[in-house]
Amino acid sequence: MKAFLALRSLLFLILIPGTVAGYIPSRILRASKQLAIPPLSISSALAGGLALLGICVLLVCVWDFFETGRGTLAPFDPPKRLVVRGLYRITRNPMYNAVVVLLLGEAWFFHSTTLFQFALVMFVIFHLMVVVYEEPALKAQFGDSYRDYRAAVPRWGFTLRPFAGQRSENL
Repeated sequence: MKAFLALRSLLFLILIPGTVAGYIPSRILRASKQLAIPPLSISSALAGGLALLGICVLLVCVWDFFETGRGTLAPFDPPKRLVVRGLYRITRNPMYNAVVVLLLGEAWFFHSTTLFQFALVMFVIFHLMVVVYEEPALKAQFGDSYRDYRAAVPRWGFTLRPFAGQRSENL
């Protein structure tokens, strides 16, 4: 069963963030003829580091969904337990933050205004998904545990006081 969950997690990682932060940006860069590796510089190294940070945060969050939540990042295959460990202790949406950071790193690396605009559009879409769908669904599924977590941890940005409440809650 755990192997099937791992396979689903990997599949949805490739399909969802892979499309948003990989396939679509490559299409944007090809269309604008900007899909060329820039010369090595401090700027390109910092931009690459920012993108790598986004990738690492995304992978840690997918692992937390798999290991603690017993689910995936796909909205139709979500965690079965409320995940409030790791980066989720300081921000409620580290996965979305990671994808936006990755997109901003790509936009900086390729000096692409269009990719920067795409990152902003994705942030707005992520915000709407969180407010309209995810938060009400989590409130209905996890009740008081989610309300306590939501009161202590910001939706965007981060807190300097990590959440110390209950680690996870079953359905």
